[in-house]
Amino acid sequence: MLKSAKATKTKKGKKEKKPAAKKPSAKKKTAKKKTAKKVIEKKVSKAKAKPLAQSPLEAEKYYEAVGRRKTSISRARLFTKGEKVFLVNKKPLDKYFPSPDLQKTATVPLEIMKCLDKFRVLVNVRGGGLNSQAEATRHAIARALVIFNSGFRKRLKKAGFLKRDPRMKERKKFGLKRARKAPQWSKR
Repeated sequence: MLKSAKATKTKKGKKEKKPAAKKPSAKKKTAKKKTAKKVIEKKVSKAKAKPLAQSPLEAEKYYEAVGRRKTSISRARLFTKGEKVFLVNKKPLDKYFPSPDLQKTATVPLEIMKCLDKFRVLVNVRGGGLNSQAEATRHAIARALVIFNSGFRKRLKKAGFLKRDPRMKERKKFGLKRARKAPQWSKR
């Protein structure tokens, strides 16, 4: 009986095949990697050649400020050019703040400085409740107006719109129900 390297007979007469060990050549792998790198480099060079288009917001000049109240954060942008609208989170002011009191709170710095019809106002606000968001918006608009004209600072500061209201809810303490409320004490 002859034994070959590829197949051998077992006692029962069945042939078993042994896989031949082939090592892939290192030259083929490196050639594939090099071609892949060349393709990637070509794509990158093409992307760099094209100039990026500017968005309309970048081309226009605006005055931006951040206002805060409790956990609300508001970013206001005042544009001198364009249609004079007041948008809060891409919605009109009266849709976002349904109450006239909240609308008045948000726009009062512009009314004091008599600039309500001079700016296009875009506001992004998040966190907190509606009242807190309206006051954060007021703070942001007042700060942006001071950036626009430093002469406005005196009147806005006197009205109290430039001060960040630091009052927030305290954290809950261990052993208590809230920040300061203790569980009911019973004698027996």
